[in-house]
Amino acid sequence: MTAFTSAPSHTLAAALWPQAAGGAADWLRAGALALAGSLLLTLSAKIQVPFFPVPMTLQTGAVLLLAMACGWKLGGSAVLLYLGQGAAGLPVFAGAPEKGIGLAYMMGPTGGYLAGFLAAALLCGWLAERGWSRGLARTALAMLLGLAVIYALGLMWLGTLAGWDKPLLAWGFTPFILGDLAKVAVAAIAVPALWRVVKKR
Repeated sequence: MTAFTSAPSHTLAAALWPQAAGGAADWLRAGALALAGSLLLTLSAKIQVPFFPVPMTLQTGAVLLLAMACGWKLGGSAVLLYLGQGAAGLPVFAGAPEKGIGLAYMMGPTGGYLAGFLAAALLCGWLAERGWSRGLARTALAMLLGLAVIYALGLMWLGTLAGWDKPLLAWGFTPFILGDLAKVAVAAIAVPALWRVVKKR
C-alpha cells in the first residue's frame, strides 16, 4: 500500500470516494462531485419549508454541509459551478426565473449572499480539512463562522445597493436567522454522525 492510499481521509468525500493516484480518474471524481454539489445547491434553493417568521429554503444549510463534507477545493468548486450556471442564465437560484435570471439576478439584492456562499464554502471546507468536521462543537462553530461570512457579505452588498440608511437588518437578517440557525444545528449533528458511520465501515 502506498503512502498516498494509507494516509487518513480528511473529508467525508475523501473517505467515501478516495482519490486515485492522480490522472484522469481524479479529474473525473472532482468533476462528478462538483456537478453533484451544484445540483444539490439548485435543489436546495427550490425547496421551501414553512418556518417562522418567513418560509425558508435549504440553501444555506446545503452550502455549509457541502463544504464540511467535501473540503475547500471541492466545496468551492461546486459553489463556483453553481454560480456559473446561474450567471449563464440557468434558473438555479431561489425565486428564479420569476425574480430574474443571470447576471441581473446576481447583481440584485441577494448578490452579496451568493458571494458569501463561495466565501463560506472556502472557509468551512478549509476548517473541515483540518479536522473540524469530526465533532459536534467544532462542526457547529465552523458552520457558524461560515454563516457569519454569508450574512456579512450579504448585508454589505445590500447596504451598498439600497443605502445604509435603510432597515438592512429587518430586510436581510432578522427574518432569516432563526431558520439558518436551525439548518446549522441539523447539519452540525449530521456531519459528525456520518463520520461515525464511515469509521464503523
